[in-house]
Amino acid sequence: MSTFVLVHGGWHGAWCWDRVAPLLEQAGHEVVRFDLPGHGEDRTPAAEVTLHSYTQRVVEALDAPQPEPVVLVGHSLGGVAISQAAEQRPGKIEKLVYVCALLLPDGKSAGEVSQGDSGSVVFKNVEVQQDLGRIVISEEGLREALYHDCPEEDFERALRLVTPQPIAPLGTPVEVTEGNFGTVRRIYVHTTQDRTASPAAQEKMYTELPCEKVVSMATGHLPFFAAPEELAGHLDSLAKL
Repeated sequence: MSTFVLVHGGWHGAWCWDRVAPLLEQAGHEVVRFDLPGHGEDRTPAAEVTLHSYTQRVVEALDAPQPEPVVLVGHSLGGVAISQAAEQRPGKIEKLVYVCALLLPDGKSAGEVSQGDSGSVVFKNVEVQQDLGRIVISEEGLREALYHDCPEEDFERALRLVTPQPIAPLGTPVEVTEGNFGTVRRIYVHTTQDRTASPAAQEKMYTELPCEKVVSMATGHLPFFAAPEELAGHLDSLAKL
């Protein structure tokens, strides 16, 4: 069995894996998850959060004693953090799994790619609070861009748990090399009903940085709520590749 390290995306926290983590554990896997700085129960002020601090949180998890290299899973914005962690600790990762996540080449930033995604509706529903270093998503935006195909109870819970998104991690270019990041196996989970990272944008990313396998799910941007059993099944299968 494998050790999964699950990294959440923007606005969310470790809580977003609540439906999937128990299913992986029931399948015999170990699961590690945590809040990135400024998310969930981590109270780091948004203005102090950087892509580097995201990455260091992931690296801390990779540096903890593990029986073998881990399956490092990133959702959405978490993709940039797992790529940067793979650049720093390639030998501690058995494979990278990008769940409708930002899979970016060297020199590209999350904000640059996301704002260039004409099929996304997420940035039409946010307020940038530059003085506080954060981006707030509206209730309408949360439903339209993220929770449109999720159970109502998950949306209601999200209204209580989502936190503002720190700006800096979006604007910082990824720094990866073929000699480190490029040596780690990559897999992509493509969500075909996605309104945040459009299906076309996802396909462009995994075409430009090819992955050894692409799995498609007919969900929006939050497959861990829309189809948790299916996602857990895919992750279980991917761990065995």
